[in-house]
Amino acid sequence: MPITAHVAPPPVSLIVATPAAPARAATSRRKRAFDIAVAALALFAFLPLLVLIGAAVWMESDGPILFRQQRTGLNGKPFRIYKFRTMTVMEDGDGVRQAVRGDARVTPLGGLLRKLSLDELPQLLNVLKGEMSIVGPRPHALSHDVTWSRRVPGYADRFRVRPGLTGQAQVMGYRGEVANDEGLIQRIGADNAYIDGWSFTRDLALVARTVPLLFGDAQAF
Repeated sequence: MPITAHVAPPPVSLIVATPAAPARAATSRRKRAFDIAVAALALFAFLPLLVLIGAAVWMESDGPILFRQQRTGLNGKPFRIYKFRTMTVMEDGDGVRQAVRGDARVTPLGGLLRKLSLDELPQLLNVLKGEMSIVGPRPHALSHDVTWSRRVPGYADRFRVRPGLTGQAQVMGYRGEVANDEGLIQRIGADNAYIDGWSFTRDLALVARTVPLLFGDAQAF
């Protein structure tokens, strides 16, 4: 099955003012140490699984094993997110279409990986690189950030911290496809509430609450 590459010029940059007082979650040494420890241990523990998934993706369809796409990180700085490829397209730039339930672009293996959130495992590399955290707002495609920042007041405030593998919004059920503005407002509100009330204990609680979700709804994250 050939893969279709979406070629488009880079999206308009999202300008985000650096806050005068950085969020505690962005400067906490304990949070960063936790991120490094968990990401390193998880990569070591899951190495055989990572190799197996990579081989399965390579055999199922033509195209790269890893999907790389620009996302918005701390203080609005773009970075390349890593995921196992689950679709027959490699969209980036201005024309990124959000995945939906029953999306025809998703491969059979990709559907299983997305259901179990196994396609997200390569993001542990983003955590080690300091581009992401274990817990934080989930990163969106740059083109979505540009569009949604015009629709939701305070949207760019979520960039006060590193994006996460999981977050308060996901645990509260505000995850997956954005169907309407109300759902988007609730998601961004949960993200900013997490940042404003951050504590290391809250991070541990959110990680614990995420585990049962990994075996639940498809495309949870």
